[in-house]
Amino acid sequence: MAVPAELEFFMDPNRCIGCEACVQACSECDTHKGTAMIHLEYTDRPSSPQTAPVICMHCDSPTCAEVCPADAIKKTPDGVVQSARKERCIGCNNCGLACPFGVPKVEVTGIELMMKCDMCYDRTSEGKKPMCASVCPSQCLFFGTREEIARLRPNSQPVNEFQFGAQGIRTKVNMLVPRHDSGEPLLVTDHLETDPVEDLMMDGLFEEAMA
Repeated sequence: MAVPAELEFFMDPNRCIGCEACVQACSECDTHKGTAMIHLEYTDRPSSPQTAPVICMHCDSPTCAEVCPADAIKKTPDGVVQSARKERCIGCNNCGLACPFGVPKVEVTGIELMMKCDMCYDRTSEGKKPMCASVCPSQCLFFGTREEIARLRPNSQPVNEFQFGAQGIRTKVNMLVPRHDSGEPLLVTDHLETDPVEDLMMDGLFEEAMA
């Protein structure tokens, strides 16, 4: 079965309250066998308790699959990028290093297998909500139609095009941004507080990194 076309995944990081209900629910998904495929990150830990969920964005052209030497990562016809196939994954972590969103994790406690959010495919393919979206009290994670999200978030608009330097990425998961935003692909580097190369130079590590 496939995820019903009218149902989409929406994420609004500004609404995350750090309760970790999503993490607990994810670990209870039948296909995850007790391991959560979602985690929370602090957006600016030294100065704020604000957190944001990190989930697979399910890219149209998934970099994780493109760099996998074992061809272990597959995408379903309806755009869901799945965890690595156990019989093919060699635990090299290329996918984790290449993903611009920092999503794939190689589980090293005995199984050496890349695992990540698969949008609870066993549930969403039947029209049910992913586990995380079904328990999120602030609706930071929402699974539904565009009409529903437009009614619930009249001041926000969904974006699914991102720009990481020269790399443009289109995703199945939508991120909600303020309605007055330009609507252009979200240029991620514009939201970094400092230039990574500048940081290296200040630390005296740029020459070492380029050596």
